[in-house]
Amino acid sequence: MSRAKIYWMLVGVMFAWGANVPMLKFIGTHVPPVTVTGIRILMASLAVFLILKFLKILRLPTKREWKYILVGSLTNVLLHHLFLNLGLAVTSATSGGLILGMGPILTAISAAIFLKYFPSKLQWLGLLLGISGVTIAVLVGSTGLDTNIGDLYIFISILSQVLSYMVVVKAARTLDPRVMTAYMMGVGSIGLIITSLILEPGGMVEFLDAPPMFWLIFLASGLISTALGHMIYNYAIGQAGATQSAIFMNLNPLFAMILSSIFLGEILTIRHIVGFLFIVAGVMLGSGAAEDLYKKHKAKRTTSVV
Repeated sequence: MSRAKIYWMLVGVMFAWGANVPMLKFIGTHVPPVTVTGIRILMASLAVFLILKFLKILRLPTKREWKYILVGSLTNVLLHHLFLNLGLAVTSATSGGLILGMGPILTAISAAIFLKYFPSKLQWLGLLLGISGVTIAVLVGSTGLDTNIGDLYIFISILSQVLSYMVVVKAARTLDPRVMTAYMMGVGSIGLIITSLILEPGGMVEFLDAPPMFWLIFLASGLISTALGHMIYNYAIGQAGATQSAIFMNLNPLFAMILSSIFLGEILTIRHIVGFLFIVAGVMLGSGAAEDLYKKHKAKRTTSVV
């Protein structure tokens, strides 16, 4: 598949993930967050298994591949979704979306540690800009301990997800990332359901009282944002690499902020906008995109002079 097609797929995934932030905020007001997430991801995993069966690429993993799947289930599914939903329960979808925008920078750092891909000075500068953006958007002017705890939960969520990308890259040498996604979701959803029985006893009963709109958004979140979104993104990681794919994650907070404002009525303040600009600048530098554009521009100018 061409790079252009992969990039357009990633833009679509970022829109779906950005939309998922306000959707999770909404469905979490009707059913306890961990309970609804466990059922939602179990449904998503079944959908991915059916898609892969139709594509005739589904197979049983080897013993070595199961090790990657179990680690991915813990980081990409259990920890990521557990802390994301716990965080959204006590903070705004707007702030949550902005913190998720740290994904590309954290991916670049993780790639340096685990994949021996070392960032340049510009990329380290991007890290500082990204952290500054999150600080401006989330911490400056915030009030109440609960909000800050929710923001910390979401940061743990995105960090766990980023670490899972390192596992996907290594597993992709022998295992199709789409197949890995199906197994990770299946195993991780069972872990989430068990966790929900401990943290939210009786949560399953609240499904019975949920309104029709809940079920519509629940299905959209599970089948589109989670099932298709994670399957396509993990496939892109196997094709383009973790750092290159992570460049597109800067679109996630943009879509999350806009859609949260439209559908949840959340107010965008000047600190959200300034913070977002810092995060985008940090992403462009931290992921290496700005450096690549500069090198191409410099090479083009050199060629035109010659």
